[in-house]
Amino acid sequence: MAVKNLTDRTIKALKPAEPGKHYDIMDAGFPGFGVRVSEKGTKTFVLVARYPDGINPTPNPTRRALGKYGPLELAAAREKAREWVAMIKKGIDPTADQKLRAKEATRAAALKQERTFSAVSEAFIAEKLPTERSGKDVERDIRGIFVPVWGDRPIDEIDEIDVLAIINAKKKNAPARARNLLGDLKRLFNWAIDQRVYGIKSSPCDRLKATAIIGEKVPRQHSLSDLELRAFWRAVETLQYPHKQMYQMLVLTGLRLNEVAEASWSETDLPHKLWVIPAARMKARNSKARPHAVPLTTEMLAIFEDIKREQDFSRGQYIFSVKRGMSAVAMTGHVKDRLDELMRKELGDTELNHWVNHDLRRTVRTNMSKLRIRSEVAEAVLSHKLVGIEGIYNVDDMLDEKREALVAWSYRLHSIVNPPAGNVVELTAARTL
Repeated sequence: MAVKNLTDRTIKALKPAEPGKHYDIMDAGFPGFGVRVSEKGTKTFVLVARYPDGINPTPNPTRRALGKYGPLELAAAREKAREWVAMIKKGIDPTADQKLRAKEATRAAALKQERTFSAVSEAFIAEKLPTERSGKDVERDIRGIFVPVWGDRPIDEIDEIDVLAIINAKKKNAPARARNLLGDLKRLFNWAIDQRVYGIKSSPCDRLKATAIIGEKVPRQHSLSDLELRAFWRAVETLQYPHKQMYQMLVLTGLRLNEVAEASWSETDLPHKLWVIPAARMKARNSKARPHAVPLTTEMLAIFEDIKREQDFSRGQYIFSVKRGMSAVAMTGHVKDRLDELMRKELGDTELNHWVNHDLRRTVRTNMSKLRIRSEVAEAVLSHKLVGIEGIYNVDDMLDEKREALVAWSYRLHSIVNPPAGNVVELTAARTL
């Protein structure tokens, strides 16, 4: 075993060993430290020492590799050898310690990955949202708004400044949406705390009050005027399936967006002109939720029959779908933006007031009042629970009354969309419902 003062020049000059053999060159200035050369010329730093084995107090000297020359420089190899010698003097096996550290690093990395906002969000979505009426909307917001920004960050590193940056940006143009997003975040963080496994002990939303950040919640009062309603219907007629038929059903029924969007053929009985939305899809939760029967008017029935005849439902039951019935359509913002654009063209010089999809429901209720439809019937059409003692004991579905109300509303809608020619000068050719 040769001994030399190891330098980079010396190591580079070492020749490959004879075939099937290897040789060692030990460092004259560092006992036990050296380099082993293989038949292929590979040079590996080694340290010969009595490594602790936990059993034999004076084990025989053995040789262990520190690393290959090239990736590991000479100075770094000497430093690593010194660290190993210091550990050996303390009774620590450097290789076992290295493996333990690597294992702990892997475990820490896995734990960090489990605690990322993205991972925690997916766990929250899977456990809490599948049975909730608005679960799909919350899921879409979490994945579409928060995960792209915070996805790889540990959830316990997100602070209130991070939350405010998103909420304040959203409230400029959509304060109601900002309020909902803040509520969703509070739920998610509180759920994560309750799990006791994500390393988070307090929520960054704890001191964030929607009223202070976004302002007082102002209930919307807007319903579409006759002129806006006419522009709405005519604009909707230019859309394609399924958005065209969805919007038509929204205004014909007064239902909520998800109640229409997630409709399935299994809920309908077209021969008997009936659509029954199960309790699980209605707004109320748990035992308070009740099925809602929608009597199908001639116009609604025609829409359903046309869809069934013209569309492919080979993959599922969802009526309004772009995947052959496999999943319900997502009413994204660009659909509403396109509809607003078409309505503005219909209105011409008349300005379009800001409106949201839920305003269609309010529009139906307002027009039923104009038709002198009894309040309890109009509320039943919208699936609003009666208040007080009557709401507890009155379980009458009022199917006949609701049918009459919806028929009356469809006639009024027809007269709004197609007024007598002498009353509206700028109307285009009449369109029927």
